[in-house]
Amino acid sequence: MMERMKILATCQYGWPEPYPSLYPMEEMAKRGHYVHAVTGVPNYPMGEIFEGYEHNRIKEEDHNGIHITHVPVIPRKQDAVHRLLNYHSYPISAKRQLLRLREDYDVIFANQSSPVMMVEPAIAYGKKHNKKVVMYCMDLWPASLCVGGIKKNSALYKYYWKRSKRIYSSVDVILVTSKMFKNYFIEEFGISEERVIYLPQYALAEFNSIPKTESKDTIDFVFAGNVGKAQNLGVILRAAKIIQEENFIYQGKIIRFHIVGNGQELETLKTYALENSINNVIFHGRRPTEDMPKYYSLADAMIVTMLPDPFVSLTLPAKVQSYMAAGKPIIACADGEIPMVINEAKCGLCAKADDEKGLVELIKLFIQSDLKENMGKNSKEYYREHFSVEVVINKLETVLYESCN
Repeated sequence: MMERMKILATCQYGWPEPYPSLYPMEEMAKRGHYVHAVTGVPNYPMGEIFEGYEHNRIKEEDHNGIHITHVPVIPRKQDAVHRLLNYHSYPISAKRQLLRLREDYDVIFANQSSPVMMVEPAIAYGKKHNKKVVMYCMDLWPASLCVGGIKKNSALYKYYWKRSKRIYSSVDVILVTSKMFKNYFIEEFGISEERVIYLPQYALAEFNSIPKTESKDTIDFVFAGNVGKAQNLGVILRAAKIIQEENFIYQGKIIRFHIVGNGQELETLKTYALENSINNVIFHGRRPTEDMPKYYSLADAMIVTMLPDPFVSLTLPAKVQSYMAAGKPIIACADGEIPMVINEAKCGLCAKADDEKGLVELIKLFIQSDLKENMGKNSKEYYREHFSVEVVINKLETVLYESCN
């Protein structure tokens, strides 16, 4: 058994926001390690400060064995200006707070999504107290900016490229959620290969025991997760439109699509469905985690889609692990890491990103396949072997322990 570590964790987002950044730290706490997390005042994903935090001040609380300090931030709201201000407000507030802390921690765990600047406070504390920073990368910067329409030759992109290189070069270990991320760090920033370690995400316990799909007169495909640009859910609506226009019915059962989640693109998708009279897509909005098993249970297969972008294709979103933990077949419309994992696991079918006709063909192929049950079993088995909580957290614990001074 490893000695008890005192871990300082940083991430702009965390409980009570619906964000997975602190889940690995909760597992560390279960193993007897002390964790102090510094996050922003909760306002993700819709940009409104949560009830109980309206004063937007430093607030201390405990949750699932972790001591959490929330620092003030400018809320994201729903426009580019507020998002930019939000991106830069957490690093300032968190750095101020961290530099007040004593040299009381063995190692720093910095969870990095967007923006990359959220890692800067951890680096500042590490330099001041000569502690190592283990960064967990969920989002590649500045590549993520391209999804939002920022051009690679723009001054803004170049500024964030330099800032990203400085940050990535300053941490001691980079943990990556996708195998394909590794080459990005090596080729884009010249990071040495031994500093980059693959550590996939895992699913919450709620997804490990999904009730079996009941007998029904529909065939249901479910997407669950963030409804943003990178997820490219328009391809699902276009596929649904084709199926509706073809009046495709299998053995008396109609085909339905369910989108469970919220995000910046939700209203655009609803408008598109309304304007095109698409009636076989149901929008459920964001649901609490405890409600998700019933939507997974409804699914004959789960869907994952992504933009046809060279950097987006490097990503393995956490929903894939949740789908697999639930023992569900997966229909993908994506390039890169996602089809690589699905093909390796033999748990589903993959079309090229943004190819609605290919997606329709796969849906028809899946519906008529005799291998649906096998796909579900393979999904579950691959998850247990590669993505289970025990597998992931054992590796994380080892990396953190080896990084203690």
